[in-house]
Amino acid sequence: MSFTGSSVGPGGGTVRRALEFGRTYVVRPKGRHQATIVWLHGLGDNGSSWSQLLETLPLPNIKWICPTAPTQPITVFGGFPSTAWFDVGDISEDAADDIEGLDAAAAHAANLLSTEPADIKLGVGGFSMGAATSLYSATCFTHGKYENGNPYPAKLSAVVGLSGWLPCSKTLKNKIGQDEAARRAASLPILLCHGKGDDVVPHKFGEKSSRALSSNGFQDTTFKSYSGLGHYTIPEEMDEVCAWLTSKLGLEGRSA
Repeated sequence: MSFTGSSVGPGGGTVRRALEFGRTYVVRPKGRHQATIVWLHGLGDNGSSWSQLLETLPLPNIKWICPTAPTQPITVFGGFPSTAWFDVGDISEDAADDIEGLDAAAAHAANLLSTEPADIKLGVGGFSMGAATSLYSATCFTHGKYENGNPYPAKLSAVVGLSGWLPCSKTLKNKIGQDEAARRAASLPILLCHGKGDDVVPHKFGEKSSRALSSNGFQDTTFKSYSGLGHYTIPEEMDEVCAWLTSKLGLEGRSA
């Protein structure tokens, strides 16, 4: 699948570019299939590395789908190309959000979930900008549509964000005003985990993202901090993710 992003060319004109998503890696459930989760990697990574880690988790009832982001010029890298779900100009609270890129990435994740059986619970999760895309997907699900107006097709039952942030947090309350959106927000479980030693996406970004979700009606939001943890994951954090998913998705937790 490809999408067209935009970047500003010489003289301020907009240059259109077609981007291709990379390879998708799938980890099959070792037990009875109860849930499918699309897991989105961080900037410069690919779906393979996370699929190898997720395969080791004691979650036999989950099918993991690990796509690879398109390779595209990244503003924060001075235009140098990297695998990325969307463009990043600056890691700051006032940085502009690449709405077109976020919509395309969230749509790609939702499309990967669209062919799952009706009785399977669906989720999205990710690390760093993959976490940002997952949290953005959560707001699209509650709103019922992407920012571009297209309907959001997946029914999410769990969202996980590690070392990430919430894009478009300032406009979130505009999306959760209606009754149906408020109901979806209130019932959607979200887990945010963040290291206090993160020098790439500061811990305060995760903290503020959690507060923004909670204050806008996402009542089942959990925020976990880890002392000394930088911009990576550790077994303690993944143990938390496993326990949380098992609980929120009602997983059997055995390989029978």
